[in-house]
Amino acid sequence: MPITGRTRLFGILADPIAQVRAPEVFNALFAERGIDAVFVPFHLGSRDLAAAWPAFKAMQNLGGLIATVPHKAACATLCDALEPAGRMIGAVNTIRREPDGRMTATMFDGDGFVAGLRAEGHEPRGKRVLLLGAGGAGSAVAFALAAAGVARLALANRTRGKAERLAAEIRNWFPDAPVVVGDADPTNADIVVNTTSLGMNEGDPLPIAVETIPPAALVAEIIMKPATTPLLAAAEACGNSIHHGRHMLDQQIPLMADFLKI
Repeated sequence: MPITGRTRLFGILADPIAQVRAPEVFNALFAERGIDAVFVPFHLGSRDLAAAWPAFKAMQNLGGLIATVPHKAACATLCDALEPAGRMIGAVNTIRREPDGRMTATMFDGDGFVAGLRAEGHEPRGKRVLLLGAGGAGSAVAFALAAAGVARLALANRTRGKAERLAAEIRNWFPDAPVVVGDADPTNADIVVNTTSLGMNEGDPLPIAVETIPPAALVAEIIMKPATTPLLAAAEACGNSIHHGRHMLDQQIPLMADFLKI
């Protein structure tokens, strides 16, 4: 669709940026719905986010933003208002610019991930899950898995203290949640979920020793590009079922669109 003086702007904040799928997905949605809007990538490093924020608030034709690695937690601190999911998790991925310039945000990663599992025939309720990573997306996925009723949620993070803080936060909201903190040991896991950024860049090491994953376990990613990460490729070669990162975004799109008033 042609860009005009009436075109509304939307964008995604990321570093790196090449792996994001949101511009493709949302621009297709705009075309399908005949909406005069465009979705663009904004490549901002962590040090520049706060400096750029006032400009986003000042743009009267900016409809909203999507935040991904590494900006989800930082955006939560910069926004003027957080919906319950954002407050609970302490990170956001969908930000709506209100007509007065205030930024309101929420988090859909967790709901999108669980919905993606279910859409592909993988029910998390009653399963033992090993979750790698405790960042913004990892926290959202952890809360959603706890809410979904997993039998055990083991958190493993490079910095153990961060995983312990996440476990404590989950217990505050879900006192009976079977959440533990430990090493990346998948021995008894039914589902292994990688929420770290390892696999996004060429040459990244695997986030876990694939040969230690039980053959019957599902190995899941949240990384969008490459579609089949080295972890998924190695797990599939070992006979594991795999779950691609795109399913998390695909299930979030209607939620994000409604929140952004698209």
